Amino acid sequence: MFNNQNKFSAKRKLSHYFERTYDVKGRFSSYWHQVDEIISLQPEKVLEVGIGNSFVSNYLKERGIDITSIDVFHGLRPNITASVLAIPFCDETFDVIACYEVLEHLPYNDFPNALKELARVSQRHIILSVPDITTVYRFYIELPKIKAIKKLIPHPFHRVTGHKFDDEHHWEIGKKGYNLQRIKLDIINSGLNILKTYRVFEFYYHRFFVLTK
Repeated sequence: MFNNQNKFSAKRKLSHYFERTYDVKGRFSSYWHQVDEIISLQPEKVLEVGIGNSFVSNYLKERGIDITSIDVFHGLRPNITASVLAIPFCDETFDVIACYEVLEHLPYNDFPNALKELARVSQRHIILSVPDITTVYRFYIELPKIKAIKKLIPHPFHRVTGHKFDDEHHWEIGKKGYNLQRIKLDIINSGLNILKTYRVFEFYYHRFFVLTK
């Protein structure tokens, strides 16, 4: 049962998805990648784990994609209230599983279990995004008659700091103990293959992984 403090925390988590400060300009670049990665796989059935403000689900529904959503918060109005650790569907129910900015809300010890559960209900593809605070330089150049060049260049002396649970995130890539190599290794050890991983140029706090079984 929630105590008063937990009720307040849950209400705040729900409301912040709909505040103006949440949908900053860069986040819409992330939405583009969230949608594009799904559409590019030409799925018939999609599961979105973590509905947030429903932007992705609503966009895809308008384009005729069969998408089902689950979330632990009933107040966000997912199709089904459920956890990523116990997805209430049979094996290989969906062509694509999308899980954007969700797994960092779980203790890292649950990360491998969540990956295995995502893999269980997917026929083939899983798309993730998680926070990455690793320092980068952004390089952008555009000249007449030359294709624009955009590149994120990792800082060679990224300052690694520890992560303190902030009532939201239990971990983030780039914090002490959570480097990119560890996350990649744990994904592979969960039986998944990494097709690609990248950070959004305009919103590099979000790192994407496109995975296959």
